[in-house]
Amino acid sequence: MKKKKQVFMEGAIAPEFIATSIAKHQSKHSIGAHNIFLGQVRADEIEGKKVSAIEYSTYEGMANEKLQEIREKAFERFNLTYMHIYHSLGKVKAGEICFFVFVSSERRKEVYAATEAIVNMVKEEVPIFGKELFEDETHQWKVNS
Repeated sequence: MKKKKQVFMEGAIAPEFIATSIAKHQSKHSIGAHNIFLGQVRADEIEGKKVSAIEYSTYEGMANEKLQEIREKAFERFNLTYMHIYHSLGKVKAGEICFFVFVSSERRKEVYAATEAIVNMVKEEVPIFGKELFEDETHQWKVNS
């Protein structure tokens, strides 16, 4: 079983963090493929109001337990070498990255299937909540689509 990792990060996930994560795997020569999913905050327009940011919150203990279960399922179901999940907490502005999934394997088919499955499991099973903040300073709870 793989060790537990810190998943939650305060604020947006910086491009430099993503680049560093990728660079750390260059020396691992058993890897033949990586796949990345980046979730970005959209400036949706809802009922005439534009989203300027999303403020993320979670029940961290519950979320970490569920993420560990997802991690275990992914390693059982797919032939992965590495898997990383990161999600923002707090305010993330439109255009910034809030969700980063990075998987590695010997073969490309595994990383494609694993990435989609992991993203869907996180979205469906992990108690992460987003409050859409509008330009007019009103807000509403986000519904995942």
